[in-house]
Amino acid sequence: MTTPPIAHPPETLEGWYVLHQIFRSRAAKAGRADANGLAKRARATLAPSSSARKKAALRTGWSCFARLIGSKSDLMAIHFRDSVDELARVQDSFAASAVAKELELSYSFLSVTEAGLYHITAELARAASARGGAVGDAEYARALAERATAERESAHIRRRLYPELPADMPYVCFYPMSKRRDEGQNWYTLSLDERSRLMYAHGLTGRRYAGKVQQVISGAIGLDAWEWGVTLFGRDPLDFKKLVTDMRFDEVSAKYALFGDFYVGRLIEP
Repeated sequence: MTTPPIAHPPETLEGWYVLHQIFRSRAAKAGRADANGLAKRARATLAPSSSARKKAALRTGWSCFARLIGSKSDLMAIHFRDSVDELARVQDSFAASAVAKELELSYSFLSVTEAGLYHITAELARAASARGGAVGDAEYARALAERATAERESAHIRRRLYPELPADMPYVCFYPMSKRRDEGQNWYTLSLDERSRLMYAHGLTGRRYAGKVQQVISGAIGLDAWEWGVTLFGRDPLDFKKLVTDMRFDEVSAKYALFGDFYVGRLIEP
């Protein structure tokens, strides 16, 4: 009987590509009122000119802009699109706008919305071992394709891969994160079953905030320095604090999570 590889990665489903852009005002003495005005003008540069174009755009992605609060920067733009080429066109279009001349890019993050199939991958790996097969063989590939198709077509997964901008959650928080690869504390050397168990428990914490916070997870391995991006939309910024605090007490975060800078702001209404 063969044994599933200890470091076997989980299968993932991907949706829209995402570009986060963080800008500073070039004006040396720009106040927060100026930042709010900049955000409004920035939002107007990419606003669809008609309701028909707006509906068409929502099928292939969307952009939002937030005035940052309590940050060294002033403006955050978040762009969701169905290809990196479309993101490039958005990036170039915004860079050519008049308001872009008043801004300086201080940080950017490229990723793609992601749903990790930890439980399914672990289950199929155990099944392959039990029948004397191996991860990746024909039977494994067939079963994985069926399960992945069913997951992708579910409403829950589609909301994760192709999120909508919530109408009643005006605050946004973004931060990048990675998993530890330290000696004796390496996420990537844990068995797939152990990683599946830890991520399931982690997900239960997030579900307690359903209706209060909308969470978008995007994968960036091979695309950026950090491994994931987390974008949170909420009605009350205190829910960001409470959610992140609760998640840091989960075993997976307490032992294996590394966090980058946090950016918090208020969305500019379209």
